[in-house]
Amino acid sequence: MRLADAVAAQADLVQWLLNCVASVGADPPGITREAYGRGENAAQAQIEETGLRLGMTASLDAGANLTLRWAAEAPQQAPVLIGSHLDSVIQGGNFDGAAGVIAGLGAVAALQAAGLTPKRDIEVLALRCEEAVWFGLGLIGSRCLLGRLPPGALELRHARTGLTLAESIAACGGDPEALREGKPLRDPRAMGAYLEAHIEQAPQLVEAGHPVAVCLANPGNVRHPFIRITGEEAHTGLPHRFRRDAALAGAEFSLALERLWLEEEALGRPMAVTIGRFHTPADRHSLTSVSGAFELSLDLRAYSAEHLKALETRLGRIAVEVAERRGVRIELGERSAAAPGPMHPVMVKGLGEAAGRAGLTPLKLNSPGSHDANNFAAAGVPTGMLLVRNRNGSHNPYEAMDTPDLVAAIGVLAEWLRTNACL
Repeated sequence: MRLADAVAAQADLVQWLLNCVASVGADPPGITREAYGRGENAAQAQIEETGLRLGMTASLDAGANLTLRWAAEAPQQAPVLIGSHLDSVIQGGNFDGAAGVIAGLGAVAALQAAGLTPKRDIEVLALRCEEAVWFGLGLIGSRCLLGRLPPGALELRHARTGLTLAESIAACGGDPEALREGKPLRDPRAMGAYLEAHIEQAPQLVEAGHPVAVCLANPGNVRHPFIRITGEEAHTGLPHRFRRDAALAGAEFSLALERLWLEEEALGRPMAVTIGRFHTPADRHSLTSVSGAFELSLDLRAYSAEHLKALETRLGRIAVEVAERRGVRIELGERSAAAPGPMHPVMVKGLGEAAGRAGLTPLKLNSPGSHDANNFAAAGVPTGMLLVRNRNGSHNPYEAMDTPDLVAAIGVLAEWLRTNACL
């Protein structure tokens, strides 16, 4: 069978798997596949069962990541890894992460249907807990695999269960003690390449009218999940000059960060600022009180380590300046970071050529989101990514990827694998 026909024949398998992972995460109006919990576990089990039916072998690593391996009889090169995640944000959409894992299985199934055999092992990874909502730290599965967990990460607590990350990993069949030394579970130098397909999280492909793009880079981020502003509670009639208003300090701090964002964009330095939480204390706030406390979260992202470092310096200055003007204390608190993920030039070129062979225009775009691919790129693994058209953004119930677009991405993966990983 021609490879193009074999790819097209996987549409039913792809749709069935998308329906399966939707059903195990159903949480109207969206999807919740809780990391190291019922939804992620059930989706992982379905992916494993499908891989076994394709003749792949299955294994769990110490981080409870699933690896499905289509083994070459006599491997001639280091393995190719295709991965993404299965967890979701709370009441998010069905496609963020899961579509990439399914794409890996679809590519293997297409290659098998076309009668091709691997000259190097091809592995499909279902990585754990990519979403930061669960522990205040993202990309956990790939961090575990590549030895990139920050100090203290195993003691972070799950947003719903209250279990530590170590306890959560152990409950899902992993081995947290093997992660404590911070060593990679596998040598990145022995990985031939890492590929990831992911829905696009902006409307660039919708705007361009293309189903798939080759990713050029993912942003890195600096995150402060619990920024605390402390002022002084007071009566609402207090004149302005006497106030130490934590809520208005939070507003000024946030708007100053937005001004920084717009300035950087105008200079051609793409970045993003996201304030996810923004609130006075629910047990203290009232209509007739000036708030003495305020909390917010910050996700600051950019496409190079140097730019991130410069932005973090500006963040510190802004915090000091606002605190002095408002007579409050601003504590940035806990910090986590993810390295930027520039894609390997050879992978970008190869995926572009594969897209051309698959009958697609090899459009190239930056991704607005950080992904597990960031960690593989930072570890020195040749890394490439595909972005799949998706209306309505992500991290909301209204993600709208069409199955034919995912099949188109599978066609690009299969073409790249045919050239680089198959006899």
